[in-house]
Amino acid sequence: MKPSPSTDLFADLAFDPMDPLDLAQVLAIERASFRRPWTLEGFRTELNREPAVCRVARRGIMVLGYVIFWLIPPEIHVLNVAVRPDLRGRGLGRRLVDHMLEWGRTHQVEDVFLEVRPSNEPARELYEKVGFVTTGIRRGYYAEDNEDALVMTLRLTPERGAA
Repeated sequence: MKPSPSTDLFADLAFDPMDPLDLAQVLAIERASFRRPWTLEGFRTELNREPAVCRVARRGIMVLGYVIFWLIPPEIHVLNVAVRPDLRGRGLGRRLVDHMLEWGRTHQVEDVFLEVRPSNEPARELYEKVGFVTTGIRRGYYAEDNEDALVMTLRLTPERGAA
């Protein structure tokens, strides 16, 4: 049953560090989200990598989505953002991105960078709504199908990127 429009679907949402115990749920979201999903080992590597910040959005013990980025002040490089398929289009992706941007502001980040497939229209639209602009193209970036990547950049200022 879908919640009524007045119900905040994510009222009890928590943003927590990704834990190895979350990886089964994270992998399920990853596999449902991407043509070439990260492997379990890829997630484990990021959990242990110095600049990586791995965060999950959860309700209770249920992982609803996640964001992984490298924090190398004064920059953030976004590696991965995904939401459970049944929750897409309801604002959770925006909340994850806003959470990351708030994290960046508290760590003196000035610029946020990411790559996205031109064919991933929902992600591109989300990033544009937040204020990202396309600043370049990486030709043939996605090796499995030779699709280009759009490089998108957001100049993070105190008034930009807040929820």
